[in-house]
Amino acid sequence: MPVLTRLIPSPVVVDISRGALDDLAGLLADQRISSSGRLAVAVSGGSGQALRERLAPDLPGADWFPVSDGTIDSAVRLADDIKGKRYDAVVGLGGGKIIDVTKYAAARVGLPMVAVATNLSHDGICSPVATLDNDNGRGSYGVPTPIAVVIDLDVIRQAPVRFVRSGVGDAISNLSAVADWELSREVNGEPVDGLAAAMARTAGEAVLRHPGGAGDDAFLTVLSESLVLTGIAMSISGDTRPSSGACHEISHAFDLLYPKRAALHGEQVGMGAAFAMHLRGARDESRHFAEVLRRHGLPVLPEEIGFSVDEFVTAVAYAPQTRPGRFTILEHLDLSTDQIRDAYADHAKTISS
Repeated sequence: MPVLTRLIPSPVVVDISRGALDDLAGLLADQRISSSGRLAVAVSGGSGQALRERLAPDLPGADWFPVSDGTIDSAVRLADDIKGKRYDAVVGLGGGKIIDVTKYAAARVGLPMVAVATNLSHDGICSPVATLDNDNGRGSYGVPTPIAVVIDLDVIRQAPVRFVRSGVGDAISNLSAVADWELSREVNGEPVDGLAAAMARTAGEAVLRHPGGAGDDAFLTVLSESLVLTGIAMSISGDTRPSSGACHEISHAFDLLYPKRAALHGEQVGMGAAFAMHLRGARDESRHFAEVLRRHGLPVLPEEIGFSVDEFVTAVAYAPQTRPGRFTILEHLDLSTDQIRDAYADHAKTISS
């Protein structure tokens, strides 16, 4: 009987440790990603620029490309700048926007991409998706998974703690997203990739149940691993289903309706996940989500990030339009505005009791 397997798209190397950047050139050479040292390194003007001064002497063959923002125009411009120059790989050194710009540019010119994260704000570190701003707001573009992921915990500690908190919200939201995926299977017969769901759920549970916090290396390691695993889960499933459900629809609605006031992605999806759990009738889980979010300093109610109840209700009502064709608890219940308002009042009471 034949033994059937599948290849899982994943990085060749994942290095999560203190001092991981101390020998970036050696790591890339040892893994045969760049033996020559010919690298194109995209950096932000903030954390990336500071690290450029530290790393440049160890990367004499690298060319450095400042990236000003997370737009599709910046990604195309970066691709044009590095095209035809015989680089071994493209390195994205910075936060989520820089990494997404670099992923898209590397894909455009057919080069492997190395993700060097300077914060843990969301699960895009290792995902096969680049989220970029465009003329219509924001779009998600399919790209190859990074060939290597490097997360230096010493660097992560230097970023504002709010970014770590945001990553916590994004990781925990996996549990709500997988619940939506399984609901769609039950109601519509949508296939669920069991391996992708298992990885996403495990990543979310690891963060949800870890007793540590942002000042703890053990916790930062688990959070880093969870964000990487979530990206691999998306590669396995071929879409964002393992990590994106009603929680993300609500966040996207905030981004589109209130673009100048939107909070960090992880802050919004964590809050949305707790509410989505309440809509499923999983009140104990919703309360647990809220307790963990609060322990990490994350918002659990819209007023805590500057939105009124009316604005939250409007965002939830609009949310299904952000992902046409995706079935979550929001599409399943199809609540009216008044019903959303009542559900929110019950949710706020439940998690405050």
